[in-house]
Amino acid sequence: MTQTLEHVHFPNEGEAYRRARNALLDEEMELRRQIEKVAAHRRALPPGGEVAEDYVFQKTGPRGRPARVKLSELFEDGKDTLAIYSFMFGPERERPCSGCTHFLDGLDGSALHIVQKINFVVVAKSPLPRLRALAKERDWKTLRLLSTGGNTYDRDYFGDSAGLSAPMRQQQEFTPGKEWDMPMLNVFRRAGGSVRHFWGSELLYVPPEPDQQYRHNDLLDPVWNMFDVTPEGRDDFEPKLSYP
Repeated sequence: MTQTLEHVHFPNEGEAYRRARNALLDEEMELRRQIEKVAAHRRALPPGGEVAEDYVFQKTGPRGRPARVKLSELFEDGKDTLAIYSFMFGPERERPCSGCTHFLDGLDGSALHIVQKINFVVVAKSPLPRLRALAKERDWKTLRLLSTGGNTYDRDYFGDSAGLSAPMRQQQEFTPGKEWDMPMLNVFRRAGGSVRHFWGSELLYVPPEPDQQYRHNDLLDPVWNMFDVTPEGRDDFEPKLSYP
């Protein structure tokens, strides 16, 4: 027996609105099912490649002094998953990428909750003092920032363009001879005494379809998701480092 789906009715809405809204609700339900289906397929991925190098990152040590930490040391006891977000703030940049920065502004509030379940760090190529200065400027309280300066993590896991093949560089329209740091999220899993790659936001390296931008981390971004439920949509909004 199929049960009739009941719908809410807002004050003074018309019949045309309710018919259209009910149809849209069907699409939203289907999208929810698809999101859950994709998430289940993601969780069911076979083991990825073993991390061949125990990368050494720069971290803030006792009394604010620079210190070193290996990738394997980023796994706390009882937490076998590690997420690493590479953001666009290399030493060649005068200012950080505004898109990455707005994303991290939101994640700073979420990080307190995220790290209750998994390990999570944010990395960039700039020296550690520069990253700390940015954190102070943005009033980031919870993000754990590490520097990849001196290691090849970003190249190997596509947090920059240096490791891309020639066909991929052409597909992404990268200028020959010019490298870019990239906003890549990678997830690693520790099991059986080894660390393996689990998932990366590879949608970053798939050309966007018409009227889209790269939406590789959209599921994690409250700004874009908020705009998607408004009449204006995303429109031509571009995040900035500051607003009037």
